[in-house]
Amino acid sequence: MSHKLISAVLCCASFATVAEAATPEAKSPYTASAELGMLFKTGDTKSTDVKAGFDLGHELDAWKSTLQFDMLVKQTEDEDTDKLETSDQKWTIVGQTNYTLDDKSPNYIYGNASYEDSRFGGFENQSSISAGWGRRWFEDENATLDADIGPGFKRDVLRPDGESKNAFIIQAQALYKRKINEHVEFKQSLVAKYSPKSGENSTYKAESSITTKLIETLQLKFSFILDYNTEVESGKENTNTETAMTLVYSF
Repeated sequence: MSHKLISAVLCCASFATVAEAATPEAKSPYTASAELGMLFKTGDTKSTDVKAGFDLGHELDAWKSTLQFDMLVKQTEDEDTDKLETSDQKWTIVGQTNYTLDDKSPNYIYGNASYEDSRFGGFENQSSISAGWGRRWFEDENATLDADIGPGFKRDVLRPDGESKNAFIIQAQALYKRKINEHVEFKQSLVAKYSPKSGENSTYKAESSITTKLIETLQLKFSFILDYNTEVESGKENTNTETAMTLVYSF
């Protein structure tokens, strides 16, 4: 009797183990990645450039949220003191939440907020909020195209006097992703913050990137960013660009 009972218990335990192994692991709603790039220059002149950032994402049911942080710091050698001094410093944070209106529909509503702080640029900081409607306009097994548009509010703090300028804006965004092959992905994003009132600053930003997978969790990223402001202070450029190569680690 005891032998039969032990056999039955072992058999049940085996079935429980097989059932547990067969159950697929639930996919986490969270995604995260961090990137870092550095450039050191020595010789006639010394300089140090550091670019860092992280992306966080959460997607569950009809809700999808993203948070992006980017930072750039540059130090160059002072010819008089031979010491490295900060010559450029900028950081940006952007958050957005989308709510899909229907499981069978590609339409969604969104809320977006952004803040950029620049120590040496034409603006001390620029911030904005907007909300509106968006849609996934295209999707197949290798590519997606999302775009949204809505009204918003923008605040620019000018340098050097710290004057603030507020403006009503129409914000339009688009994001195109394409998987070129198993290891390479291309992304193109466009963000326009248009101020319809004459004389007020409108901003336009485009970012192109190619990411190559080195191993399962590590990628090499090449990116090009173009920033354009229609109204800037005298002596400042309307257009700023940034070209970078960074390593990206996915958690």
